[in-house]
Amino acid sequence: MEQVMSSISLSAIAPELVLVACGLIVLMIQAVFGSRFRDSFAYVSLLGIGGAAFLVLTSPGAFESKIVEYSFCDMWVVDNFSRFFKLIFLIGTGLTLLISLRYLDNEAMQHSEYYALMLLCTVGMMVMASAAELITIFLGVELMSISLYALAGYTRSRMMSNEAAIKYFILGSFASGFLIYGIALIYGTTGTSQIPAIARYLAQAGAGAAVLVMGMALLIIGFGFKTASVPFHMWAPDVYEGAPAPVTGFMSAGPKAAAFAAFVRIFMEALPTLQTDWIMVIWLIAVLTMTVGNIIALVQENIKRMLAYSSIAHAGYVLVAFLAAGELGLTSILYYMLAYTFMNIGAFAVITMLAGAGETRVKVEDYRGVGYKHPVAALAMSLFLFSLAGIPPTGGFMGKFYIFSAAVKQGYIWLAIIGVLNSVVSVYYYLRVTVAMYMQAPEKDEDVPAASALSPALVVAIFISAYGVLSLGLFPSTYVAMVKESFLSFL
Repeated sequence: MEQVMSSISLSAIAPELVLVACGLIVLMIQAVFGSRFRDSFAYVSLLGIGGAAFLVLTSPGAFESKIVEYSFCDMWVVDNFSRFFKLIFLIGTGLTLLISLRYLDNEAMQHSEYYALMLLCTVGMMVMASAAELITIFLGVELMSISLYALAGYTRSRMMSNEAAIKYFILGSFASGFLIYGIALIYGTTGTSQIPAIARYLAQAGAGAAVLVMGMALLIIGFGFKTASVPFHMWAPDVYEGAPAPVTGFMSAGPKAAAFAAFVRIFMEALPTLQTDWIMVIWLIAVLTMTVGNIIALVQENIKRMLAYSSIAHAGYVLVAFLAAGELGLTSILYYMLAYTFMNIGAFAVITMLAGAGETRVKVEDYRGVGYKHPVAALAMSLFLFSLAGIPPTGGFMGKFYIFSAAVKQGYIWLAIIGVLNSVVSVYYYLRVTVAMYMQAPEKDEDVPAASALSPALVVAIFISAYGVLSLGLFPSTYVAMVKESFLSFL
């Protein structure tokens, strides 16, 4: 793989600069014109998302070569791995903005800061994907997290939303402490915070230092919080339930993918010589995450809490692919995170539509009869739930197929078996919603939202999500070819 070094390259951070500029423009529109042009907030933000995606796709060598460009004193890297994750973040943010339009109108909270926070959060995620240095990764984590703290409590008139923001802030800050201490210990041992330099140091000096192992353990704990892995998952259910529905869908996909992007880059590129120290720990965390997430999801009556525990379980599946590593393992991580973005945000798009003003209808029983009143929305919701359960021919099925195939290929047969059994368990609570929509009648006709709950932007978001789920399931080879161009330099 060819490496290109450059001291300063603004083109390397062009997508991030576009998003920052759009965030500032959105804020200035409201500061100067007030609420007269509030409809433009979303359109300017979507324009920024489109522009950033265009720059990612048209950057030199994008998905056509294995050129790795380092810049800013080797703290920033542009490669196909970071490009692929940036596209996932931009897709997730774009879909969330489409979902948010009607939601914010219903809540009378159509303000510019919501869109600015979304864009800045996306910038933080993109920094995490492209950072080639530990402190830069930490800065990306903090930019992403601080934006999410505010977004989780955005509907400040709801007590549950305020509670979600406070819990997320406290536990997120706790996780950040673990990350920075882990980074400090690794720096103290190796004398550098640059990922390639750490890898070179360990290749020469070995990995016997206890302080280095302790730093690695602290990083696992910190990223465990960010990915909502068991036993570091305690914040997720309450935050997912209390946050606005579009924000919940957003934080379950984009930030989780960003955490895994940084996790993979650090452990696969900087710390591969420590594999014997972390492999059994990750094995245990993967099993606990899949099992605890699915079992507790079985008894949830609130659909947002159910999907919160479902999200925890899906983090466990990604950890299985992380353990498998190699070509197939990394292929399955990137493929699954793309599929998960479509199917989870798509599900929350339908939830946003059906929840109504104030999110008063978020229990499974509230979905009774939706299949008769809103057949298209119910069909889309069923598709997303089937994909989350791993039922063919959806992107979720192909993603799990690649994950468990990679585990078997690397000899983790029992881990694959546990993962398959957990997938079978998950079918029950996903089908509960489908059964309620099609096989149960609502107690009152007004319990089902009227068609006016739909908006053109929401329809577009649901359609794009459904298309993504089906195309990933029916034509996986097209995406796999793109994913295989996205491996890191150490492969």
